[in-house]
Amino acid sequence: MLTKVLLILLGLSIILPSRSEGPHVESENRPSAYDDVYGLQPQAAEEKLLSEETKPTLSGPHSTLGKLPTATHILNSILNNYDHKLRPGIGENPTVVTVELSVNTLGPISILDMEYTIDITFCQTWYDERLRYNGSFESFVLNGNMVSQLWIPDTFFRNSKRTQEHVITMPNQMVRIHKDGKVLYTIRMTIDAGCLLHMLKFPMDSHSCPLSFSSFSYPESEMIYKWEDFKLEINEKNSWKLFQFDFTGVTNITETISTPTGDFMVMTLFFNVSRRFGFIAFQNYVPSSVTTMLSWVSFWIKKDSAPARTSLGITSVLTMTTLGTFSRKNFPRVSYITALDFYIAICFVFCFCALMEFAVLNFLTYNWTKPRASPKLRHPDICARALMPPRASAHQHPDAFVCQIEDSDESDGEEGPSCPAQQSLSPGGIQNPGGCCKWCKKYVCVVPRCEGSIWQQGRLFIHIYRLDNYSRVVFPVTFFFFNVLYWLVCLNL
Repeated sequence: MLTKVLLILLGLSIILPSRSEGPHVESENRPSAYDDVYGLQPQAAEEKLLSEETKPTLSGPHSTLGKLPTATHILNSILNNYDHKLRPGIGENPTVVTVELSVNTLGPISILDMEYTIDITFCQTWYDERLRYNGSFESFVLNGNMVSQLWIPDTFFRNSKRTQEHVITMPNQMVRIHKDGKVLYTIRMTIDAGCLLHMLKFPMDSHSCPLSFSSFSYPESEMIYKWEDFKLEINEKNSWKLFQFDFTGVTNITETISTPTGDFMVMTLFFNVSRRFGFIAFQNYVPSSVTTMLSWVSFWIKKDSAPARTSLGITSVLTMTTLGTFSRKNFPRVSYITALDFYIAICFVFCFCALMEFAVLNFLTYNWTKPRASPKLRHPDICARALMPPRASAHQHPDAFVCQIEDSDESDGEEGPSCPAQQSLSPGGIQNPGGCCKWCKKYVCVVPRCEGSIWQQGRLFIHIYRLDNYSRVVFPVTFFFFNVLYWLVCLNL
């Protein structure tokens, strides 16, 4: 009996400790953030990722933090004894700087100030043996804060008026150092550069706007510039602001300029542009031509309507004066005349001549004739010939005009005309009472109804009362031939 009790107690002692240790072991194997309701918590996952990230940091030699001290050590070693005040290769050979340019935006071009705006990314490459290093890094990319610790070429733009370096959000500068000592320096800037515009052929003109740069202090014996196989990137797809111009191409030259401080190598880029003709045509040529044509309307208005013809002529002249002034408003004050100035000046002359045509017609018709009065024969010989039948008078006197004196019913209220100036057959011929010049006697007829053709006896006779008829043909034909000659010369030069 005692033996059975001992066995039962021994079994209980064995079973009870095993039950108490089971949940404890299970809690150790289960994660610490485990919950009987929600299961595994995110905190446990974060701790697991953190433990996985810290393990390579301590043991992995190729991890990020493992390379960071190496990169710092390399930079400190190459910059420790580096003197950024001295150029590479000083005293041995000149420093060769390779240039590459990328145009972000070109324009606008200011005609009045003769300058243009350009946004570029300027790249310079050279070799500096002091920056060579050994290591697994092929290159180091440094921001603009490290530029002051390195030697940088003192390149400046010779024809720049204003230069702006972009500093938002950080200075737009970059330095890349290669393990063989090659240095790449890139900077973005906006330049307002001067561009001398030759406006003689305006508005059919083309221009080459230069962008010239060189070293400010290093002569050619110490620094040499060269192109990267003339590699120039033109981002023409960007929003260029040329407006009135079209981009036609780019050229470059390299030259040496002698100054009191030495001979400097100068690199120059020429951005070639040509003007768009449409804007100028609608703003200047079309209004000028239309105004000139409107001045010819006075030729179809009766000569008795002096206010209408005078106001139309004066308005045309003043309009041409305004157009000429407006075309020069946004224009540089050059001392020569342009093609547009010449065209507007000719249109002004046509309008002025149309106004003067009426003045001449009015003067000749109303001042070279006698006022109507009772018929008195002051010059019997002349008036007798005037009263002869037209055919008989022309037969007897081939050099004389044949005219008739009209009565008051046919004159429509006009002043009665006197007999025209005639050339007498005898040396002592009677002169015109008005005292006309000899040329007027031979070639001008003042009477309203002069008989005969324009060409008589080998001479060209001008009928004053037909002056409007002549002008209706002469003015348009002359203006047409002027336009043909003008555009042929301007477009072929």
